[in-house]
Amino acid sequence: MTSIMTNAAAMAALQTLRTIDTNLETTQRRVSSGYRVETAADNAGYWSIATTMRSDNAALSTVADALGLGAATVDTAYTALDNVIDVMTQIKAKLVAASEPGVDKEKINEEMKQLKNQLVSSAQSASFSGENWLYNTNPAALGTKQVVSSFVRGADGSVEVTTLNFDTAESVLLDSFDASRGFLTKDIDADALMSTPTGTARNYFLLDISSTTPATGTEIEISMATTDDELSDMISVVEELLGQLTDAASTLGAITSRIEMQDSFVSNLMDVIDKGVGRLVDADMNEESTRLKALQTQQQLGIQALSIANTNAENILTLFK
Repeated sequence: MTSIMTNAAAMAALQTLRTIDTNLETTQRRVSSGYRVETAADNAGYWSIATTMRSDNAALSTVADALGLGAATVDTAYTALDNVIDVMTQIKAKLVAASEPGVDKEKINEEMKQLKNQLVSSAQSASFSGENWLYNTNPAALGTKQVVSSFVRGADGSVEVTTLNFDTAESVLLDSFDASRGFLTKDIDADALMSTPTGTARNYFLLDISSTTPATGTEIEISMATTDDELSDMISVVEELLGQLTDAASTLGAITSRIEMQDSFVSNLMDVIDKGVGRLVDADMNEESTRLKALQTQQQLGIQALSIANTNAENILTLFK
């Protein structure tokens, strides 16, 4: 039936054209944005996952910055500690040289004073962004320092920031409040270092920085009156300090290595998350460009079909002539 009131062919052509226009708009939006899922309306599930993972990636980026700061702090402490070990080695050599007969112990002591000043300078200079793990000027101990290492999201959606911990009791060289908390300011019993201790304590310390609670032993310094037994005790104490400082440097080195590994892991993890999000929401540009061309052709054909449908209705007028 042909009707001038209802043009079924035109309505069908118009409906088809509307569908084509809707699909064309969607495809053009994907081509221009590069996303298959750009808003929650496109795919609520994938959009929610992508949004959460992008947020986590931003947190991981902050973790990477924190790891860089932590690495710089640890590197600064390690560099200063390495220098301290070198200076301590020289002090040990001076004490051994002082054991030789006829040597001028006063001159050797003057050299040792300069080396001690270098120890203080190294410890005080080991500061990065206000953090100094070798020199404590606070009434309380420095305690455990933390370096942010990762951002973790649990299966239940809970989040947690994990840290690398370092006890500064293993690295403090100087303590201006309590000398016993610093490697170079604390007392060390030379008798306890002997293979057969006598039971009578002979305490020595290396540096006197006028701590509020000072060491009670004898400062390691020499004069012409220093005996061979005293020199032997001092050498034993310095050797013990060298061993403790070497252990501290090893610990810092291990933490540096761990931070480097974690930094590399976080960078790789961020890349993997980006790829995973991309698989969920990114548009396949080859596919979309092909679909765009097809829809543009369909649109032209839809317009042509609508025009034909309207023209057929106009042909009815010829029946009334």
